Amino acid sequence: MNFLSKKNISIIGGAGHIGLPLALAFTEKKFNVHLIDKNKKNLNLIKNNKMPFLEFGAEKSLSKALKKKSLFFETNLENLSISKFIIICIGTPINSKLKPNQKDFFKLILKIKKYIKKNQIIIIRSSVFPGTIDKIKKILKNKNNNIVYCPERIVQSKSLIELPKLPQIIAAENKKVFLETKKLFQKITAKIINTTVLEAELIKLYSNANRYINFAIANQLFTICHIHNLDFDRVRNIMQDGYARNLNLARAGLTSGPCLLKDTMQLRSFCNNNFELGTAAMKINEKIPDLIIQKIKKYKNFKKKTIGLLGLAFKAETDDIRDSLSIKLLKKLKKLKLKVLQSDEFYKNKNNISLKELISKSNIIIIGAPHKKYSKIKIPKNKKIINIWGTQYN
Repeated sequence: MNFLSKKNISIIGGAGHIGLPLALAFTEKKFNVHLIDKNKKNLNLIKNNKMPFLEFGAEKSLSKALKKKSLFFETNLENLSISKFIIICIGTPINSKLKPNQKDFFKLILKIKKYIKKNQIIIIRSSVFPGTIDKIKKILKNKNNNIVYCPERIVQSKSLIELPKLPQIIAAENKKVFLETKKLFQKITAKIINTTVLEAELIKLYSNANRYINFAIANQLFTICHIHNLDFDRVRNIMQDGYARNLNLARAGLTSGPCLLKDTMQLRSFCNNNFELGTAAMKINEKIPDLIIQKIKKYKNFKKKTIGLLGLAFKAETDDIRDSLSIKLLKKLKKLKLKVLQSDEFYKNKNNISLKELISKSNIIIIGAPHKKYSKIKIPKNKKIINIWGTQYN
C-alpha cells in the first residue's frame, strides 16, 4: 500500500458497533480499512469471519472484505500515517453524576498527535459534547488543522441498511477538506448536508434527546394508567383513532441503551443543567423497572411465583445489553430474592434458558425486550404477563 493513499482509511474504534459497519460499507466501495481497536477479542472474531455483535447483512460484507483482503487489524496507532482519512468512533460516556466523561476521548486525541501528518483528514464520528471539536482543533493546531465532524445517525443492528439512505451531516471549516470528506461519504450515502460544527454537535445530541423525551411522554401516560388501573393500550389506541394529531405518540417501553440517556444528559450539561425536559424524561424512563415491580407485587403470593424475563437487550432485534433497563430490572428482582428465569432471542448468556422452557416454568412473564419473535408466541391463559411495549401476544 502507498503512503497516505486516498484508498486507505483508519477507523479508531473499528471493531465496535459504529466503526465496524462503517468499515464494511467502505470495503464494499474498494477502500482498504484499518480497524484499530483495543478490543482484541472483537478483532480476533472479525479476523475469523465472525461478527462480534448482531448487525443485519454484515456477515456477507465481512466475508467479501476478508476474501479481498481489504481489512487490516491493529491494536495501536503506529500505522496511522498510511491513511488519508482517520475516523474516530470511540465511546463518549457520562459519569456517575450524569456529566460528560471526556477523559479517555482527549487522551486518544493527545496520542494520535504523535502519529498524524499535516495533510491527513481527521473525522470525528462519535457523539460529542458541543465545543469538543474546537478543543480538538486547539490540541492538534500545530500538527493538523483538517478536523471534520460527521456524526453517525444510524439505528444499531441496521447500520448497513441505513447508511446508504440517511443524509450524512458534514461540518468542516475548510472548504477543501469539506469537499474531500464529501467525496468520501458520497461513496456510501446519497445525500450530504453541510452545517457548522456547533450546529452538527447540537443536532446529533438533540436528535437522541428528542427520541428519549418522546418515549418518556408515552411512559408518563403508561404510569398514569397504571396508577388509575387503566389499560394503556386501550387509552392510546382511542387517542389515535381518527385523530391524526396524536399519531406521533410513541409506545411505552423500557427506554434505555448506550445513546439516548447519555446524549440527553450531555445536552443537559451543555445547557448548564437547565434542560428541564431532559431531566424529566430521565426520571420518568428510569422509573419504569420500579413500576413493573409494583405490578408484580400486586399478584397474590408474588414471592412464591417464578418470574420469567423475556428479552434482556436494550431494544428489539439487537444483542446489545449496554445500559439495558431490562438488565437493571433483572438485578432489582434478584435483590428482592425472587426466583427469576431469563431468555433472549439474540443476547447469549450462560444463565439463559430457552423460550419454551421459560414460558413453561414461569408464573409471571415480563417482556423485557420486544423482539419480533415474541409477538408470535402463545402464552397459556394461566400465566400472568406484564408487557408495557404494547406488542400483541396470542
